[in-house]
Amino acid sequence: MTLAGSLSLRLLLALTTMASGLNIPLEVEQPPTIITYTSGPIIVLHFDTAITVKCKARGNPPPEYRWEKDGQAFVPPNFQTIRANQTKGLLVLHSEDMSKFEGKYRCYASNKLGTAMTNEIEIKAFSIPKFPKETLSPIVVTEGEPITLKCNPPEGVAPRLIYWMTVDLQHIEQNERVSMGTDGNLYFSNALKNDSRQDYGCFAAFNRIRTIVQKNAMAVVVKRLKPANDSSESSHTPVAPPARIPSLLLPSGVQTEKVLLKGEDLQLECIPEGFPTPSVKWIKMGEVMSPRVKFNNYNKLLSLSAVEESDEGKYMCTAENSAGKAVHYFDVIVEEPPKWLTEPPQSQLTVIGSDVHIKCSVSGKPQPAITWRRNGVMFRDDPDKRMQVFDDTVILFNAKAEDSGVYQCEASNRHGNILANVNIVIMNMAPLILTENNQEYAAVVGKEITMNCSVFSSPPSSISWTKDEKAIEGEGFLAFESGQSLKIINAEKGDSGKYICVASNMEGSSAVTAVLDVKDATKIVGPPQNTQVDSGKLAKLMCKTEYDASLQDTFELVWRKETKEIPLSSEKNSRYSVKGAMLEIMNVNLSDQGTYTCTARTSLDEDSATAVLTVRDVPDAPIKLDLSELDSPRNVVLSWIPGSDHNSTVTEFVVEYEENRWEPGRWKELQRVTGNQATAELKLYGNLNYQFRVYAVNAIGPGPPSEPTERHKTPPAAPDRNPENIKIQGHHPHQMEISWEPLSPVERNGPGFEYKVKYRQLGVEDSFTEHMVNRSVFLVNNTPTFVPYEIKILSRNSYGWGPEPKPVTGYSGEDVPTAAPRDIAVEVINTTVLRVSWTPVPPATVRGRLGGYNVHWVRRRSLLNPDKILDLSHSMSFSGNRSHVIVPGLEPFSEYKLTVYVFNKKGNGPKSDPVTFNTPEGVPEQVTVLTSSIIQRDSVRLEWAQPPKSNGILTSYLLQYHLINETALEVIDSKEINITGADTNHWTLQGLKGDSLYRFDLRACTRAGCGPPQAEESRTDFPEPGAASQESSFSTHGWMIGTMCAVALLTLVVVIACFLRKNKGGKYAVKEKEEPHSDTESQKMNDDTFCDYSDSDEKPLKGGSLCSLKGDDATGDSVSRYTLGDYADGGREFNEDGSFIGEYSGHRHRGSVSEPNGPSLVNV
Repeated sequence: MTLAGSLSLRLLLALTTMASGLNIPLEVEQPPTIITYTSGPIIVLHFDTAITVKCKARGNPPPEYRWEKDGQAFVPPNFQTIRANQTKGLLVLHSEDMSKFEGKYRCYASNKLGTAMTNEIEIKAFSIPKFPKETLSPIVVTEGEPITLKCNPPEGVAPRLIYWMTVDLQHIEQNERVSMGTDGNLYFSNALKNDSRQDYGCFAAFNRIRTIVQKNAMAVVVKRLKPANDSSESSHTPVAPPARIPSLLLPSGVQTEKVLLKGEDLQLECIPEGFPTPSVKWIKMGEVMSPRVKFNNYNKLLSLSAVEESDEGKYMCTAENSAGKAVHYFDVIVEEPPKWLTEPPQSQLTVIGSDVHIKCSVSGKPQPAITWRRNGVMFRDDPDKRMQVFDDTVILFNAKAEDSGVYQCEASNRHGNILANVNIVIMNMAPLILTENNQEYAAVVGKEITMNCSVFSSPPSSISWTKDEKAIEGEGFLAFESGQSLKIINAEKGDSGKYICVASNMEGSSAVTAVLDVKDATKIVGPPQNTQVDSGKLAKLMCKTEYDASLQDTFELVWRKETKEIPLSSEKNSRYSVKGAMLEIMNVNLSDQGTYTCTARTSLDEDSATAVLTVRDVPDAPIKLDLSELDSPRNVVLSWIPGSDHNSTVTEFVVEYEENRWEPGRWKELQRVTGNQATAELKLYGNLNYQFRVYAVNAIGPGPPSEPTERHKTPPAAPDRNPENIKIQGHHPHQMEISWEPLSPVERNGPGFEYKVKYRQLGVEDSFTEHMVNRSVFLVNNTPTFVPYEIKILSRNSYGWGPEPKPVTGYSGEDVPTAAPRDIAVEVINTTVLRVSWTPVPPATVRGRLGGYNVHWVRRRSLLNPDKILDLSHSMSFSGNRSHVIVPGLEPFSEYKLTVYVFNKKGNGPKSDPVTFNTPEGVPEQVTVLTSSIIQRDSVRLEWAQPPKSNGILTSYLLQYHLINETALEVIDSKEINITGADTNHWTLQGLKGDSLYRFDLRACTRAGCGPPQAEESRTDFPEPGAASQESSFSTHGWMIGTMCAVALLTLVVVIACFLRKNKGGKYAVKEKEEPHSDTESQKMNDDTFCDYSDSDEKPLKGGSLCSLKGDDATGDSVSRYTLGDYADGGREFNEDGSFIGEYSGHRHRGSVSEPNGPSLVNV
């Protein structure tokens, strides 16, 4: 956009301003203008005790208010009950009897420049409607004469409804002869004897006040006619009334004039009397009846809603019977209340010396009369001829400032009146700029912005805009509203700055500055993407935005679905949440599907983007199922029309059936077909009464089922198949139980269903033994033990046999095994694990299906306390035919006795001869208690309790203590002491560093090694003078002791290594009653060599040596250090029962070896 120096925007108004809403700012003195007031009529009900009448006007000075009632000044008779607010124009009326306030009111708003007034406000008060108390004499008529029962209902709040009923609230029957008129009266065209009754009641209902009032009941007596030749009072012979020419009960006379206002509803009524009952017809004389005309009340009432001038004219009703006819004429006249021809006269602002024309153009029927007022006071021509009145026009010649005021034009006829207040302001005034100086405006790049320069002046001002002392020019600028607004069409950053608006007229000039700041536009840079989501899942829509940083406080991101804003609540049960730029919809359903719009909005602009959320849900139920037969009633085709797949392709349809013979009400699956197929060929069972339904399945899941089909009955037939899943079991040695999966009732195809059981011993008998049974189990007695049989099961019913079945082979009953395993051998692998082997029993002695072998062992005693007999029994079962197993879970340093036996389904065979063996020592468990106490500044006393299980003979305790760097939490120095004596339970350490943190680790040791450590931390006290020399001495002595221990340790390792190489692989035999080991040296050697056990064909034990000179590697007994997998070949694993899959690898010697070191082998 550009600026130029020559063009200024100058737009002049005419000398006189006429507008529908003359808007003089309140900063300028002006006469009152009525803004709002309560329009009449105001209905006051009997229970109301107060009403409020409003009247509000604007003006400068602020107007004061007064009221008139019925043309007279309204002076409140009682200030406590009536309050008229002179500054707000509010009239509040209080009274228990509001009827005294009935009348027509006007509100006057006045200041020094004039008076404005309202139209008349009518207040109507209604009391409780009541029928007058009166005594009503019976109405006596002769049969055939007319009757009129007058209601005369009380006045009340509309609408008012009239009913005629009996005292027991039964409606009086109305027909062509008896009917109610619009005046509420009940008319009888002719009386009949059965019209006699004592309780004709008129009820008036006022629904607005929920009130029903009842008139006293009226009695009607209808006397019979007597025959002309019979004067007897007692004669009861019925006589028909004579024919009578019709006349009108309503309306009276020959002609009625009906005057209505345009838009009102027309009702013309003719209620005749006569005998026979007359009928009524209507015509519009000289014209065709309007198609909007309706006839009610048995043609007695003509109705026409919202009458127009074209409905005027003469209408005639004719009542006619066999005796003659009667007519009545209605002159219908349509009139109008006063109304403005175009619009009410407008207020005017003009300069002094001009002529003012006020025109009051109205219409109405009859033609309205016009009354002129100035400030509420009627006037006519001005004596000095400067004001002239020409009926509907007032002219002010050479108007002066004192002619300013409020002029009222009131037009009225007999149907109402209308009033217009016309403010005439005559003044000269220099420009008054109403817009605040230095008003700040903000715009965004690419959008439009309007800056205001609101000016009031008389005459109107010429307005110009400049920027940087240059007049504004260019297509991007637009001035409107006489230059009081400047619009920039497409704002740019360069448009920012100060703009000056100058207004001037012949009375003077004025200027104001506007400040414009053009900001970056709000943009959606990452719009939401079309998304598919499964029903019940979480949907996410992302909307990334950019906006001017200065608008951060006003920025908001709004989400809409279709056109409705999505409510974002912090409540836990709300399904919608916004996390930054992301909208999350939890647990989506089909109602969430649609178009979503994200709107990025600031106080200046906004940007929007849309995305479609597609919800995938289970399919709708199929519809219009159709069933048709193919070649028989048992071979049918079911077809359907698929429902909506809800955005996920149907993968299959499932056909279900229900039959009411065996399981009524239970639906079962019958068949599945692919999702692109809408038919299914169904093979049905016989002798059933089917109905079918279908449901669809897609990736989301199964949808709801369809409505079921009509019933389809199939004829009976022979069975289609024989039983399946035949089982042959022997629960007793000389029995065979044959069982099978029975056919379901629906598969039987007919009545008289049973099974044929056929069996023979395989390879022995040629012919089958046969039996007919009804159950699905059959018992064969006196069979040999565990021999094979060939078996067939057939189905039949009253209509034939099923197909020939294939034979099934099974065995008769089992018995317990008769032989025990032999050659039991035990290899002690470590302190808790054994390898047990044996020679399997002969198959013939099993006498059934081999279940497996059971290893049973008894812990006789602990070698720590050999005099105490324990006899703790354990066993493990190993399935299948095997000759060796691995047995874990033994206790170290104990004597055991072990047996093996075979088992089958019937039970256990005899036990093998027992084998007795010992387990070696293990490392002790953790010391349970370790406490420390400070004796001196450099001394700590440690106390402990023995481990709960020593797993051998305790030999010593290994104490390690570590000096800790408290800052780095690292070990600075470590030392250890071997404490001999199993009964030792305390130790005192001296020469420790003062004011230092130590950690103490204590382990219990046996000949097998040391157990896991128990730790304790303690701090020494502050050192005394001279403590440094003691510490130095301690360090020197510790270094020498460490060096000596290292030399001894290396020597011992070399000796042990040589000894292990010499004795590697050695084994020893144990007799059934083995003597306890008495050779201590031999026992020690056994313990040492056990740590490096291997065989020439076996893999070495994993995890390193069990033995440690210091016991550091011993973290528990051998089971914790070596898994059972360590003793299996590569790739082998345990069965569920704990045994190895496959055989134990490696060569084993059966001979007796004298060396007692290495894993022990026991031969029996």
